[in-house]
Amino acid sequence: MTETPALHSAPDPRAELARRLEDRHARVARLDVADARVARGRLVVFVAALAIAALSWGAETLSAWWLVVPAVVFVALALLHDRVFLERDRARRAVTFHEAALARIDGQFAGRGIAGDRFADPAHPYAADLDLFGAGGLFELLCAARTRPGEERLAAWLRAPAPTDEVRGRQRAVAALAPRLDLREDLAVLGADVRAAVDAAAVAAWGAAPRPLPTATVPIAIALALAGIAATVSWLTGRGGLPLLVVIVLAWGFRRALQEPIARVLGGLERPAAELRVLALLLARLEREPLDEPRLAALQARLRAPAPASARIAALVAIAARIEWAHNQFFAPIAFLLQWTPLHAARVARWRAANGAAVGGWLDAVAELEALSSLAGHAYEQAGTVFPELLDLGEERRAVLEGDALRHPLLRGAVPNDVRVGDAGPRVLLVSGSNMSGKSTYLRTVGVNVVLALAGAKVHAARLALTPLQPGATLRIQDSLQAGKSRFYAEITRLKELADLAAGPYPLLFLLDEILHGTNSHDRRIGAEAIVRGLVDRGAIGLVTTHDLALTEIAGNGGALANAHFEDQVKDGAIVFDYRLRPGVVQHSNALALMRAVGLRV
Repeated sequence: MTETPALHSAPDPRAELARRLEDRHARVARLDVADARVARGRLVVFVAALAIAALSWGAETLSAWWLVVPAVVFVALALLHDRVFLERDRARRAVTFHEAALARIDGQFAGRGIAGDRFADPAHPYAADLDLFGAGGLFELLCAARTRPGEERLAAWLRAPAPTDEVRGRQRAVAALAPRLDLREDLAVLGADVRAAVDAAAVAAWGAAPRPLPTATVPIAIALALAGIAATVSWLTGRGGLPLLVVIVLAWGFRRALQEPIARVLGGLERPAAELRVLALLLARLEREPLDEPRLAALQARLRAPAPASARIAALVAIAARIEWAHNQFFAPIAFLLQWTPLHAARVARWRAANGAAVGGWLDAVAELEALSSLAGHAYEQAGTVFPELLDLGEERRAVLEGDALRHPLLRGAVPNDVRVGDAGPRVLLVSGSNMSGKSTYLRTVGVNVVLALAGAKVHAARLALTPLQPGATLRIQDSLQAGKSRFYAEITRLKELADLAAGPYPLLFLLDEILHGTNSHDRRIGAEAIVRGLVDRGAIGLVTTHDLALTEIAGNGGALANAHFEDQVKDGAIVFDYRLRPGVVQHSNALALMRAVGLRV
């Protein structure tokens, strides 16, 4: 057992984010004014140029050389205008970044971030049950990644528990990154206002498969380029065009001979170069950040050695841009004579030979840093959260889950409740209660906080201690008309999957909602008891909700199972819930009252 990391002292996140948002709004306003001024200046210079032209060519009172002055000023203003545009776009993205952070604090983030729908999998043992992906889900609350590899890494952490030492390492890195608001803002606003859709596997495969050109390519290309220059000069000075014609024929033959090798080298270059352009900006920012925490420092070292990855990627992007010049109709003849494409293809081949094998490592490091940065933003923004205490599982696989005042991270004003299951107490908590009293939400609250804990994030609780666990749930089991499966069949299929998971590397934490409610009470009583006891015998711990009070009778077997409940009260004809978990079995139901409330005569 080790101490959980603590965050450095930091200003109130809401106040700091609001202050920065106001500052970025003011910067946008200043740049709007600068934009208008520069635009007026360009108009004035253009009018002045027209006046000078009229005076020099019409009235002939000025020399035409005076046009140089407005031309130079106009170019300078155009460059300044571009800079203002870029700075204003960046300031606007900063406004969006801070507005999104405040929205997450206020619980109004649904639809504003990355929902992660592509990671949703109905067959996953808990992702749909705990609302990990989709609008308003946990992934949207957390994710601040700019690249697909970063999104994929964060999603992978949420979908599978990690070993204790790995989770502790993530916690320390998250704690070190949490106060670095400047870094997170910079990563959010760098580059164009688009996400870098880097296909990590494709780009890594491209880099790892170098395509060399024939050895003599560069010497021959240089010789032909020099000959082309000399022949062109000879032709322009009136010494005849035969040498130039000979060089053109030789150059054409050379290009024909290299057509396939060049195509192999440049094939697929355009997409990786475009995708790596934003990545280079992110890498440059990450390389500059002083990171002392060992895990972060090791990741940063992978980006810096033997030379900064950002500079190496920028070199490839520059080569790819110059290759495109050869497609310009005005430059194409010059490029042909200068052997532009073969020489730049040779540079690409050298780049892939020198750096291609490192591309996968760069993408992996960026994915890791972006996932950690996403968890760090959550740690910074969400008040009342703590790092959980990770307990060693030990050879006997003694599962433990103990928490105080757990709250659901996706619900504003959620009522906190405790949880105690594991070897130190009951292994299973049977939760009974009336409709809408909070039973399912309680299961989701426990489950989503366990997912956060085992991903390396802070949890929404006053305290949480747990061993590694494999969550599994039946909260969103649905029937399937297309597959011809009833809800009951889908549930027992999932229960079999959970029983298999219980034999995995980590003890199962099962979250069973309204267990077997699709069958009759007799079969439900027998089946539920057998399933729960079978899971416990395999070392699992968990929570089970039910409306069937007969199921509560299975508790009490040597303290392995215990009862708890949620209840309600009828006040002035309305049903009131306090969503507080209490020990024991619920004593009444609100079903009849709800039926009467909607107008049914019962």
